[in-house]
Amino acid sequence: MIVLGLTGSIGMGKSATAGLFRDAGVPVYDADAAVHALYLPGGAAVEPVEAVFPGVTVDGAIDRNLLRARVLNDTAAIKQLESIVHPLAGAAQREFRQAAMEAGAPFAVLDIPLLFETGGFAYCDYVLVVSAPADVQRERVLSRPGMTAETFEAILARQVPDAEKRAKADFILSTAHGFAFARDQVRAIVDLMNRKATGDDS
Repeated sequence: MIVLGLTGSIGMGKSATAGLFRDAGVPVYDADAAVHALYLPGGAAVEPVEAVFPGVTVDGAIDRNLLRARVLNDTAAIKQLESIVHPLAGAAQREFRQAAMEAGAPFAVLDIPLLFETGGFAYCDYVLVVSAPADVQRERVLSRPGMTAETFEAILARQVPDAEKRAKADFILSTAHGFAFARDQVRAIVDLMNRKATGDDS
């Protein structure tokens, strides 16, 4: 089974692109959703995260806004959090890959925002980077509820720059040209991955 890593900086349209792969019938692992599940009541990350960052739990779940406020601009705190969450999310990803293989999927997509930052690209056969012009990215992100320019800049500072991501990518998809363009690009990639999976990539 071929593994395609899907990534992109905040506001680039990565999640919408992942949805296009799902629409095409491709199994997609959503790293953000996996972490969200870990933070829900009964989730495996709730107790260890609360132990390190007391007060971030509300009604038995990790409050992501409280947690973000605790770790924003604090490199040591971010590393502590990642040391808890990444192994748990990694286990969820392995379960996804195993399930996709057992289902006979020719290829699967790993939707991971920090694919390059965490070294996850090493476990992918190909990497697709979703991109858009910086002004489009900024407008999208600042239109989100509760988002501030300071938070946006702090998030960007933790991410590999878009230009560097694109330089490392096997495929680049721009979301600046509308939905139809992005959908056509995804369909072309799906077709190519399916052909590669069957050995017919001529």
